[in-house]
Amino acid sequence: MYKASSAQQLTFHDFNQSCGMSLSADNEWCVLSGRIDWRLAAEKYSKSFPSPKGRPAFPVRLALGALIIQKRMGFSDRALVKAIAENPYYQYFIGLPGFQAECPFAATSLVGFRKRIGLELLTAVNESFLKDALPTPEHIDKKARKAGKAGKATNQANQADATPVAGCLILDATCSPSNIRYPQDFSLLNEAREKTDGMIDVLHRQVAPGRRHPRTYKQVLRKAYLAMARAKRRPAKEMRSLVRRLLCAVKRNLAFVDSYLEMGGRLPDRKLAELATIRTFYAQQKEMFDARSHRVADRIVSIGQPFIRPIVRGKAKTPVEFGAKYDVSVDEKGHARLEKLSFDAYNECEVLCDAVERYFKRNGRYPARVLVDRIYRTKANRSFCKERGIKMSGRGPGRPPANDKAERKAERRNEIDRNEIERFFSRGKRTCGAGLVVTRLSETTLSGIALSVLVANLFGIPAGDFFALYFFDSPKGPASCHFLEFSDV
Repeated sequence: MYKASSAQQLTFHDFNQSCGMSLSADNEWCVLSGRIDWRLAAEKYSKSFPSPKGRPAFPVRLALGALIIQKRMGFSDRALVKAIAENPYYQYFIGLPGFQAECPFAATSLVGFRKRIGLELLTAVNESFLKDALPTPEHIDKKARKAGKAGKATNQANQADATPVAGCLILDATCSPSNIRYPQDFSLLNEAREKTDGMIDVLHRQVAPGRRHPRTYKQVLRKAYLAMARAKRRPAKEMRSLVRRLLCAVKRNLAFVDSYLEMGGRLPDRKLAELATIRTFYAQQKEMFDARSHRVADRIVSIGQPFIRPIVRGKAKTPVEFGAKYDVSVDEKGHARLEKLSFDAYNECEVLCDAVERYFKRNGRYPARVLVDRIYRTKANRSFCKERGIKMSGRGPGRPPANDKAERKAERRNEIDRNEIERFFSRGKRTCGAGLVVTRLSETTLSGIALSVLVANLFGIPAGDFFALYFFDSPKGPASCHFLEFSDV
């Protein structure tokens, strides 16, 4: 059950703090609290609670605000609870009426927050924030920067000319690796063997407690696995022999589990899902072993997180990453949006047309330039941009012209401008939690990446000077909020 909060926070001075102290209005958390559309977030969040019965849930400002603080500061769940209990600015940001010595929620509640705050809510909040946001400092011209007036730059970025194309769209893809052990076939097979051994022990106590335990050779296989894992050199012949032994062990264990289940044994739903994952994993490993290959469709690289796929990036440091892949677009204002997010290793060129059409839907015109790398420059995408009068970065097919000095200069400028999205990826991975995803569920992993994009926008886009007056109805009447905003941007 979710109830909209009728008691609203008024001003910085109304925040009840000990010793008569007041909050600073220039603090980034106080400024940011007025830039997020909490009402829109509440509308989306309330859909997660269809039943009118039960204990009322925490307000969305508390849930989303706590996750934003965690992403920005890099706290663990327990460290976040401790930091909120000690910091009055954090408590103001999550909507508490006054300072209190204890955090209003436990660390275990954050898992529920991540499950309910999904992609739809985060995308809507991000789009609402970017609707009236100023350009980033890199997109404010030098004259406006020296004069300290961002309004001129905003008007220049927002103006829609009579021409059918204007502005710029930068598009690129990256991967946020998940916190899993580097997958090796013999290591994953040994993990599957150990998990099925545990299932056999549980089912044997249920079905045949007085009978002899089936022989699974735990100690022998464990010793063989550790010998290979600790070896400095791993010859291919010995590795293949160990993989064959582990495949036979997993097959034997699955047969024991099936026989116990037919005899009436029961496993929890979580263990049944894990058993299904192990069956699929065994089939994949058997197929690769027989074909002497290391490739298979939808390859499982983690038994605990079977939705993760290997993403080939081709980077010098990490040629292959294991996590979710996503495309991000940056417009002429420096505003970033999540275009596609998936665990599958999709082709980035499929995203360009949809990203351009969404740009047209937001602005009423197509971008004059689309800055992308080589993988997006397919024949279909070039034809799509040419039909709409869009200039795609990169030299087209065919022989280059003899006198292409101007073209080389324009391409050099395009490559310099395209570095902006690389800066956004760097900022998101270094300071917004996208560098290593530690959540273990598929939905929380995807929402965590979307939250990283939102947090990078919240703290990367400057706030204009504003003063707001809030008026609230009497508590006896209907709960509503009215405000006047005076801005000088």
